[in-house]
Amino acid sequence: MRICIMAAALLLAGCSQSVQQYQAETPKLSLKEFFLGSGKAYGVLHDWRGKQTLRFTADLCGEWQGDKGDLYEVFYFSDGRVEQRHWQLTQFADGRITGSAGDVVGAANGQLAGNSLYWQYVLRIPYNGDELDVTVKDWLYLVDQQNLINRTTMHKFGIKVAELTLSIQQLNPQASCSNLKQQVAELANKSLSR
Repeated sequence: MRICIMAAALLLAGCSQSVQQYQAETPKLSLKEFFLGSGKAYGVLHDWRGKQTLRFTADLCGEWQGDKGDLYEVFYFSDGRVEQRHWQLTQFADGRITGSAGDVVGAANGQLAGNSLYWQYVLRIPYNGDELDVTVKDWLYLVDQQNLINRTTMHKFGIKVAELTLSIQQLNPQASCSNLKQQVAELANKSLSR
């Protein structure tokens, strides 16, 4: 019995991925280079059965001062909702990433390696007229200098409840974020007044 348990544990360990496995992959992902200026995202959300539940597009814009950045996002969902997120990010020289946002509980923590980022955080999402905290496991893969694929799983009590596939394109690294920043602030104020 002990041999069976050890074999199962080794098999599971062999199936999991580590971001360090991608250290040699290029082009190298740098958040302060990719999330600079304007961007556009397209995503599909699936429930735990794999059924498509929502589609969305998003406008993004990032500003950086050294290793600290602000990423502004406005999401347009297929059910008519419009939501915002303002990430405050730090990229460390060793590839560590930390971040915070209004709908993130605590801090997001991750690690860059090669063309990839893995990070994890707890996201508070609207659910059936209430709120639900889910653990987000986020993998980002830089395809080329302007395109990134994001694969996300969401978990509750250790069980996968949803999966998200997202394509992000950098549009103009010199673009000003002032309009999107204002839109994010207006949406945040509207949300607080409800």
